[in-house]
Amino acid sequence: MTSPRLALRGLALVAGAALLLTGCVAGEGSDQADNAATDVADGATSDAATDAATDAADGAATEWSADTLSIDWATYNPLSLVVKENHYLEDTLGDAVTVEWVQSAGSNKANEALRAGAIDVGSTAGSAALLARANGSPIHTIAIYSQPEWSALVVPAGSDITSVADLKGKSVAVTKGTDPYFFLLQALETAGLTADDITIQNLQHADGKAALENGSVDAWSGLDPLMAASEETAGSTLIYRNIDFNTYGFLNATQDFLDASPDLAQIVVDAYAKAQEWAAENPDELVNLLAEAAQIDPAVASTVITERTNLEVSQVPGQAQLDVLTIVAPILVSNGDVATQDAVDDALDALIDPTFAEKADPSTITE
Repeated sequence: MTSPRLALRGLALVAGAALLLTGCVAGEGSDQADNAATDVADGATSDAATDAATDAADGAATEWSADTLSIDWATYNPLSLVVKENHYLEDTLGDAVTVEWVQSAGSNKANEALRAGAIDVGSTAGSAALLARANGSPIHTIAIYSQPEWSALVVPAGSDITSVADLKGKSVAVTKGTDPYFFLLQALETAGLTADDITIQNLQHADGKAALENGSVDAWSGLDPLMAASEETAGSTLIYRNIDFNTYGFLNATQDFLDASPDLAQIVVDAYAKAQEWAAENPDELVNLLAEAAQIDPAVASTVITERTNLEVSQVPGQAQLDVLTIVAPILVSNGDVATQDAVDDALDALIDPTFAEKADPSTITE
């Protein structure tokens, strides 16, 4: 993709050439035409040529492929908070593109928005992205934003439930179609249980937290930062953790968007690469961003960022993610979330598009 800086340089050369070709207007061989030509040839564009190039860049209809970019932010995606707060997209795209930010309350909500065309780019867990693709949503994963331990099994303070096996016959809150849901299914399997051995209460993450704390359910397959907040403020306890059952954070885009606006897709991935650099250099500020966005205590946000989230993972989606999803894939079929194994296999083959992350260049982002 041609960067705005390169486009501007090219337009400056065009402006200079235009002055040469219209020399008859200014007087062929006149000082004005000669000086402009000399400036462009020397690489020191005159003020007039620079102004002309800037004006052309501002008004060029082909500078960006669309005039609107719709993208989500989520508290489970810390890098999205950095991109949004630092105005990376707005400052880089300028007035030519309106950036619309939409909050995703969970991977299922991001998938719903992607399928409906309400957003062009959305944040999900890897398992949720695979589920959506296997059920016909034409999305591709264009970048990885984290390797988190964001799911675990949680019980309220004072509960006599201490293991996965103790969940048999109990009610468990979880958001279907999200990483905590697939975490729960895998955790049950370790104790020889299935979803049929418990009563699943399908609640959005925040509602699951509330149900756990008010005693409406016996356990919750939670999601950070809500889970960490429940530990801190309500004394909830994590009874089962397994980082290997957490899939990566996937940044997904619709096929229509990638076909129509590969330039904007690249800018989004570049912005995430910039955010990754910023997060590594400003850990305290990142904690504050999460605390404010999630309305949680900074100490809780610090636990999420420093103990349960790896933001320095490679942003290029590839075999590491496919290896994790290959474990999840048969669970989708056996649990009835996807009709056939062929549908899951096709989704595994088609989901990942590493080309944007492979070309990611944070230097293209305006600060």
